[in-house]
Amino acid sequence: MASDDIAQLADALSKTHVGDGELSFKGLGLKLDNAASVEELVRDIEQYQGLRALRLEGNTLGVDAARAIAKALENKDLLQRCYWSDMFTGRLRSEIPTALRSLGSALMSSGARLTELDLSDNAFGPDGVKGIEQLLKSPSCHRLRELKLNNCGMGIGGGKILAEALIECHRQSSAHGAPLKLRVFIAGRNRLENEGARALAKAFQVIGSLEEVHMPQNGINYAGVMALASAMRHNPELRVLNFNDNTFTKRGTLAMAQALRHLRNVQVINFGDCLVRSEGAIALAAGLREGLPILKELNLSFGEITEAAALVVAQAVMDKPHMEKVDLNGIDDEGEPDDEDDEEDDDDRENGDDGEDDASDNCNEDDEEDDEIVKENGIIKGDSPEKQQSPVR
Repeated sequence: MASDDIAQLADALSKTHVGDGELSFKGLGLKLDNAASVEELVRDIEQYQGLRALRLEGNTLGVDAARAIAKALENKDLLQRCYWSDMFTGRLRSEIPTALRSLGSALMSSGARLTELDLSDNAFGPDGVKGIEQLLKSPSCHRLRELKLNNCGMGIGGGKILAEALIECHRQSSAHGAPLKLRVFIAGRNRLENEGARALAKAFQVIGSLEEVHMPQNGINYAGVMALASAMRHNPELRVLNFNDNTFTKRGTLAMAQALRHLRNVQVINFGDCLVRSEGAIALAAGLREGLPILKELNLSFGEITEAAALVVAQAVMDKPHMEKVDLNGIDDEGEPDDEDDEEDDDDRENGDDGEDDASDNCNEDDEEDDEIVKENGIIKGDSPEKQQSPVR
């Protein structure tokens, strides 16, 4: 290793944060290619007694460097939190799964029991999910409470692998008398689409302990949304629901409105840029009046909602004592398209669906009730909402 490189590394490591069981190399911009490049970092890890959290985000690890760090982690049985986001910038995609397997194997060998794993902003794709698959199934993740995989490019395949790993983790942990109780799940910007969403919905339904679900920008349309809505019913402690920038349309929104009727602890709803449309917004408003007593934030912005429907929503939240923020920006002055059903039929054909998805059967049984909700609020099915007089006086 060149003397200049050693000096640079020493200077960076001098900025390492140590305290409260946490060793942090966050944001040092280190390019760690091989074992020699991580000698001092490894020494710090080995010498840290009672290591509970390790921050490596904002550096870039090669395969050999990851193996050296993994070796140092094999004796760190108290480790609980791994903050490993943005850790492979500039690396070949083929390198990342190998590096992740090395790190995961070390955690399993050590007997560590993770409570938080953050691998966000690592563009590892489905192969990267394979790299953590065994770790997620292992006892090292039986106590996992927060899983963050934002902006990882998992795709449909990665979503399916992840879902199966979580289901298996729950099965094995349940067999040991302490079921997995995942609370926070973050997987925005992963191109999960309907198939990935459906797979994860099955995992969510099995787990049943979620408090926060963040899945924005995943190319999910109503079929996937209906599956997720059905799964949300089985997570009674849900507090935060963020599906921003997916495509609900009416059918997805009605399903989600029904799911929210079963949840009492929701504080934040972000359905912005979700094309909820006016009928969907009014169905959500009915649910707001009947439940969600501690709701603090509601985002239905830019969803092709007419002014009349927006007023219905505004009226529904007026008496919420904890309400802090309502976002209804982007009201549609021109009204909704008349060919919504045609558009959804096209979606059915494109996704190979027949409109009767198994994962959303629980939602379909409420369709007639949803239609009645819409009628009660001044919107008659088949009519454009902007033609109706606002019920707000």
